[in-house]
Amino acid sequence: MNKLYGKLDPRSIPTYSIGDAARYLRIPAATIRSWTVGRKYPKAEGEGFFAPLIPIPNRRPKLLSFTNMVEVHVLRAIRQHHNIDLGKVRKALDYMEENLPVAHPLAHTEFRTDGVDLFIERYGELINASDDGQSQLKIALNAHLERIEPDDSGLAIKLYPFTRTHEEDNPRIVVIDPRISFGRLVVEGTGIPTSILAERYRAGDSIDDLAEDYRCDRFKVEEAIRCELPIAA
Repeated sequence: MNKLYGKLDPRSIPTYSIGDAARYLRIPAATIRSWTVGRKYPKAEGEGFFAPLIPIPNRRPKLLSFTNMVEVHVLRAIRQHHNIDLGKVRKALDYMEENLPVAHPLAHTEFRTDGVDLFIERYGELINASDDGQSQLKIALNAHLERIEPDDSGLAIKLYPFTRTHEEDNPRIVVIDPRISFGRLVVEGTGIPTSILAERYRAGDSIDDLAEDYRCDRFKVEEAIRCELPIAA
């Protein structure tokens, strides 16, 4: 078992349903299921199966760990800018993992320093990506990696998921930290779950009331609710 500060590492605990992951990371649940559970596909003789890109604990219900969430977040960069070919992505991931001596490389700083170029080199060859295409993919990957905070070992410990449609317009207000509030999405620095703010807002409390009750900046409350519910600008 992975340990953190002498205890079971909360990053490795199966915590998030596929629905939770879809809501937190703004990725369709079907896509996350395909990446983490695999999917069947028709072929000339019967049925084939795409093995998952990201192995998750073999248990029911299917739950992702925090580290899995980070890995899915990183793959989101490819999905946003390319039509993912699972077979080719897997080959590129295998190539990268062979050259990086760490577990969960997508969630490790080694990916940012050395792995991005390894991955793009191999994936670019497989999809015949132009130099411009490879450059755009690198920019997208780095934008996603900038929202990950590692600990001293290099493994991700905080994730600031995208909360808005345009990646360049995303403040770092909410965070997923497996050490806080059982890994739920919370307002950074407060531990207040975004789901609780959204529930109270849905029930009729105003943003100003919530900001006063929780002694939290109004903008932070608004952004937290935006993660859970579309609200008027």
